[in-house]
Amino acid sequence: MTLPPDPAVRPDSGLRSDPDVRPVPGARPDSGVLGDAREAGAICARAGRSQRDMREWAETYPGLFSAKPFDAALYSTLSLAMAFGGPWFGAEQLRMANKVSLWAFGLDWLVDYVATSLPEVRAIAQRCLDVADGASPVPDDDLTRMLGDIRDELAASPAFPELGPVWRDELERMLDGMLTEWRWKTDKVTPTYEEYLGNADNLGFSYAFAAHWIHVTGPGAVADVDALREAGWAVQRVIRLLNDLGTYERDVAWGDLNVLLLGVGRAEVEQRIAGLAARSRELIAPLRTAHPELAGYMERQMDFCAGFYQVGDYWGTL
Repeated sequence: MTLPPDPAVRPDSGLRSDPDVRPVPGARPDSGVLGDAREAGAICARAGRSQRDMREWAETYPGLFSAKPFDAALYSTLSLAMAFGGPWFGAEQLRMANKVSLWAFGLDWLVDYVATSLPEVRAIAQRCLDVADGASPVPDDDLTRMLGDIRDELAASPAFPELGPVWRDELERMLDGMLTEWRWKTDKVTPTYEEYLGNADNLGFSYAFAAHWIHVTGPGAVADVDALREAGWAVQRVIRLLNDLGTYERDVAWGDLNVLLLGVGRAEVEQRIAGLAARSRELIAPLRTAHPELAGYMERQMDFCAGFYQVGDYWGTL
């Protein structure tokens, strides 16, 4: 899947972020499709540091990440996604994006594959919202223990007074989206294409982006909140569909919903992705001047996924 390229300069150090620059079988080293190896090496080094952080978090919260699909490749590819999405960020700046994204994988596992009843899913969601609102984590519950640590770390950021409510709202949107999809699957309901795409919050990109936004924002006024959120939601819809194209076989095997199970063909989805990606770039473009790093991060996450889901998936095997 190739997204429409944007000729605008990205806020990086020359590493290509054109969506056409992706692993190509048989590509020649002088063909122009490869980025600077030194830049790639530095990015991978930051990803390696982040991967070690993830392994430490997995050991700290073993009840959340002990299932077989949380394999070494999941930690590796997830850390690489963050590092290549924001190569101008250091490992410490990417720490929160990595931590929240990993937590969301744990949440997704509990909701989609461990919970066996609607009351259980609702209870998971309520525990999370309570902790986000300041309650103490539930004893012996690694999901809320990790979320409480995330909350406390975010609260130390100077941007939290203004952006904390955004993070909390995105958490609720993600939980609501997961609950909606759980109902669809359990009740054997087939949503329409538009209903399914409208529930893209269950993916969790905008929630993770809100946490990253808080973490990398220093003292001073917070600007363009609504515009940044709208752009993030647009990118999230693109990634939702890219994810589905790349994980169709796993979704069928695991009993998950997928846009290709809604009577929609791959070509139609690819056409929709192209339109949504173009709209995302339109929303991102006015943000480049005031928020070059955040704007670039959103766009590169979208483009990274366009390449990544052509080849692989984050989850390991059951």
